[in-house]
Amino acid sequence: MTHKKSLLLKPTVLALAMTALFASAAPAGAADLNLRIEVPTLNVAEYHRPYLAAWIERADQSVAANLAVWYDLKKKDKEGEKWLKDIRQWWRRSGREQQMPIDGVSGATRPAGEQKLNFGSDKGPLAGLAPGDYVLMVEAAREVGGRELVKLPFQWPPKSAQSARAQGSSELGAVSLELKP
Repeated sequence: MTHKKSLLLKPTVLALAMTALFASAAPAGAADLNLRIEVPTLNVAEYHRPYLAAWIERADQSVAANLAVWYDLKKKDKEGEKWLKDIRQWWRRSGREQQMPIDGVSGATRPAGEQKLNFGSDKGPLAGLAPGDYVLMVEAAREVGGRELVKLPFQWPPKSAQSARAQGSSELGAVSLELKP
């Protein structure tokens, strides 16, 4: 009788161990990521809206998720895609491997002002994001202008409400990140 109990116990212990193993590698629980990006008003002779990419990098600098890529979608013969390589950091890490437009990620360039993006952990680019340390990257490049990159480190999933902020100096204004469990 005791022998039968131990046989029944082993599969249960194995099942619990497997559950714990997969739970640690599974995507995080429900959480929200809210991003605000300020496109500054520039007083220049020739102004073009910036091309912009926002993405999440792992500690090894590989791309975990693309959040947004804003470029001129309406140019003939996909000519707007030609300038995506000016978003240099993003292009090297992810852009050159993408088929544009990226569903749910690509969008038109945005005018000067504050732009808001909201993401939930249950769908879209955050759906498969495993728990860990990450860096939010926002890069902008503008024709007849410059290029700028800001970084905001964060942990996913958030255990409590968190916020982080960075200030661009030329092609980007304030960039802020809010995380909610």
